[in-house]
Amino acid sequence: MFWFMQGLCFLPVFLVIWSSSTFIVTYIIALFRQDVDIIFPYISDTGAKPPESCIFGLMTFISACAGVATTYARYKFVEKLSEETRVVRPCLNKSALMFGMLSCLGMCIVATFQETTVTIAHDVGALLFFVSGVSYISLQSFISYCAYPFGSSIIVCRARLGIAIIAALAFFPTVICASFVKQTELHRDTQDKDYPFQLASAVCEWIVAFSFICFFLTYIDDFKV
Repeated sequence: MFWFMQGLCFLPVFLVIWSSSTFIVTYIIALFRQDVDIIFPYISDTGAKPPESCIFGLMTFISACAGVATTYARYKFVEKLSEETRVVRPCLNKSALMFGMLSCLGMCIVATFQETTVTIAHDVGALLFFVSGVSYISLQSFISYCAYPFGSSIIVCRARLGIAIIAALAFFPTVICASFVKQTELHRDTQDKDYPFQLASAVCEWIVAFSFICFFLTYIDDFKV
C-alpha cells in the first residue's frame, strides 16, 4: 500500500497539492495574459479577471471543501485521543474546529466574490479566512503540545509552532500595510507612493497562505492511523 493511501492521509495530501496548484495555476495564467504584474501581486489579483477568475473560484471552492473534511478529520482524531488519554480539553478541540470551519467559509466567500466585482464581500471573506486560519493553526499547535507524547512527535509540535508564529507575524503586516494602499488597479507603478505598502502586504499575504499549506503537511503522519 502506498503511503498516501494509509488511513486518511490522502486528505491533507490532496488539500496541500490542490491549494498550492490553485495559487500557482491562476498566477501563471494571469501572468501569461498580462493581467497582473510579475512581482508579488495579491493572491486575489491573480483571480480577478476571466478566465482565471473562473478557475480561481472553482479551485478555491474545492480547496475549501477539502479544508472542511481535513479539519473535521483532525477534530475527530483529537477527540478520540482525548477519550483515551484526557490530555486535551473538549472545548479546546471544538474551538479549533470552529475556527477551521470559519476559515473555510472565508475561502468560499473569496471564491464567490471577486475583488473587482464585490470588493467589500471579498475583503470580509479574506479577513475571515486569514483571522480564523491563524487562530486555527495556533490552537492546533497548542493542542499538539498538550497531547504530546500521545499525538505527534516533538519535532512535529515544534514545526507546527514555528509555522503558526510565522503566519501570525506575517498576518499583521498584511492587514496594516493594506490599509495604506489607496489604489486598486491590478497593474501598479513602482513610483506610486503606496507601492511599498502594497508590495509588503502582498508578500506577507503569500507567506500566510503558504504557511497554512505547510501546516497541513504536518497532518499527514497523524492521518495514517
